[in-house]
Amino acid sequence: MDTKAPPKLAGLRHALGLPDLTGNSRFLAANIIDSLGNGLVLAFTVVFFTRTTSLSLVEIGAALTLGQLLSLPVPVLVGPLLDRLGPRGVVAVGNLLSAVGFLGFLFSREAWLIVVFQLVVQTGANMYWTSSRSLVVLAAREGERQRWFALVGSLRNIGAGFGAAVAAMLLQFGGATGLRAVMLANMATFVLAAWLISSWRPVGGPAHTAPTVGEAERPAGGYRDVLRDLAYLRLVAANLGLVLAAMVLPVLLAVYATGTLHAAACIVGALVVLNTGLVALGQTAVTRWGEHHRPIRMLALAAVLNALAFALFGALSAVPGWAVEVGLVVAVLVYTLAEMVGGPPSNELSVSMAQKHIQGRYQAAFQLSWALGCAVSPVVLTALLDHGPLGPWAFLATFSLLSALLVIGLDARHEAATAPAENAEPTEVPNVA
Repeated sequence: MDTKAPPKLAGLRHALGLPDLTGNSRFLAANIIDSLGNGLVLAFTVVFFTRTTSLSLVEIGAALTLGQLLSLPVPVLVGPLLDRLGPRGVVAVGNLLSAVGFLGFLFSREAWLIVVFQLVVQTGANMYWTSSRSLVVLAAREGERQRWFALVGSLRNIGAGFGAAVAAMLLQFGGATGLRAVMLANMATFVLAAWLISSWRPVGGPAHTAPTVGEAERPAGGYRDVLRDLAYLRLVAANLGLVLAAMVLPVLLAVYATGTLHAAACIVGALVVLNTGLVALGQTAVTRWGEHHRPIRMLALAAVLNALAFALFGALSAVPGWAVEVGLVVAVLVYTLAEMVGGPPSNELSVSMAQKHIQGRYQAAFQLSWALGCAVSPVVLTALLDHGPLGPWAFLATFSLLSALLVIGLDARHEAATAPAENAEPTEVPNVA
C-alpha cells in the first residue's frame, strides 16, 4: 500500500528535484551497487592485465578493444527480448553475465581469453544499458521520468567515483592481490544488483502490469517500423552528438591538456573530480529547472552549450600559459552544465517518442548511438588531435550544432506521443512478439 510523505518532506523532495522514491528502494540500491562495481574496475582494467599477465600493453589494448567491438550487435539482439520479457529480467541476466565475465578475467592469461571475457562483460553491459531507460519507466510516477533519469545519473556518478577511489587504494596498498580483490568485489556487486532488480516490484505492483494477451491480439511490429520512424532516427542521430561529447573526459581531455596545453596532470584529475562532483550534486536541481521547458528545447540547449564548451577548449591552444588553467575550468563548467541539461531530456525522449508495443526495439536503436559513439570516438578524436589542436574541437562543435538542428521541429512528435497519458505504457509484461 502506498504511503504519502509528510507535507514538509514532500516539499523538500520537490525543492531538491527528487522523484517520489516510495516502493523503489531495491531499484535505487541496484543502481548504486552497479555503479560502484563499474567504478571499481573502469579505470583499472588495463592495469589489472599488465600486473597479472605477461602480455604487452598493445596486446592487452587490442584484446579489450576487439571484445568490445564484437559486442556492438548486442543491443539489436536485446531489443526483441526486452519486448518479450520486460526490462527487469533482461537487466538481471545482463548483470549475471557481467559477473561471469569479471570472474573470467581472474583466469585470463592469454589474449584470446581476454577477448572472450571482455565480450561477455560488454554483452552484459549492453543488455543493461539497452534496458535501463525502460526500468526508469517502471519506477516513475506520472510526470517524474526526467527526475528519475536525473537521480539515477547522479547516483551513478557518486557510486563510480567512490568505487574508483576504493580501487585506487587497493592498488596502492595491495598491488596485484589488491586488483584481484577488486575483480572479486566487482563480480559480487553485479550478482547482488541482479538479485535486487529481479526481486524488485515496481511502484503500484501488479495493478500497473499489462495483462498478457493472445498471439492474435498482439500488435505487429519490428525493426522495420523503427527504421521507418524518421523523427525517432533524427533523435538517435542527435544523441550521437551527446555521446561524442561524453567521450571528451575519458578520451581527449588528458592528452589535450597535458600534451598540447602542457598543463599539469593533477589539473586533469581535478577537472574530472569537478565534473563528477557537480553532476552528482547538481543534476536533480538542474532537471527540476528544466521541467519548466520542453525536453526538445532542453536537448537543443545542451547541444549549443556543448558547442560553446568545445570552442573554449579549442581557443585555449592560443592563449598565454597563465590563462590555460582558468580556461580549462571555465570550459569544463560549461561542458558539465551541458551534460546536466541534456542527459535527462534525451532519455525521456527516447522512451516517450517510441511506439509502446515495440519499446525494446526502439531502445536498441537508441542504444546503438551510444555503442557506436563509444567505439569510434577514441580513434576519431585522437586522429584529429594528431593533425592539429583545433581539429577535434571543431569536429565536436560542428557535430553539436548539427545535433541542435536535428532536434528542432520534433516538438509536435513528442507532444503527440505523450498526449494520451504520460505513463500509459505497459510496465513489465510487454504485449508483442
